[in-house]
Amino acid sequence: MAHFKKKQSGTSQEIPTTSMPDIIFILLIFFMVVTVLREVELLVRQDLTDAENIERIEEKRLVSYIYVGPQVVAPGVYGDTRVQVDDALVDPNDFRAIQNVMRQRRTDEPRLIVSLRVDYESEMGIVSDIKQELRLADALRINYSTRRAEGATEL
Repeated sequence: MAHFKKKQSGTSQEIPTTSMPDIIFILLIFFMVVTVLREVELLVRQDLTDAENIERIEEKRLVSYIYVGPQVVAPGVYGDTRVQVDDALVDPNDFRAIQNVMRQRRTDEPRLIVSLRVDYESEMGIVSDIKQELRLADALRINYSTRRAEGATEL
């Protein structure tokens, strides 16, 4: 019997890797651009009320959030009602900090919308005090954030 010998080709079967660093760099930039990082760590509980007629804000960059709710002491344990702006709790005896922060933001962005994210068990007296400070800061465009109730319509 004759043994057949397979003819070896002289070409290499390797994948070219010269452009691999460029591809990795482009992918890295792409993921850095499209990734959205959470900006605020909530220090208060946010269990919003339901609403039937709601309106969506299209330009999210114009919105500045104020969070009102029971302070999270430990997982599942809540304290007194507190106000949070950005990552900091506001001193309950001095809400002028809200006025100062919102006045600066209103100077930076005249079309600023302040969105109050108020827990359903929060005291309305605190919300009224916040609204007074917002008036003094000339931040008059106020929005109340809610959850969509079942069967709710969007305006």
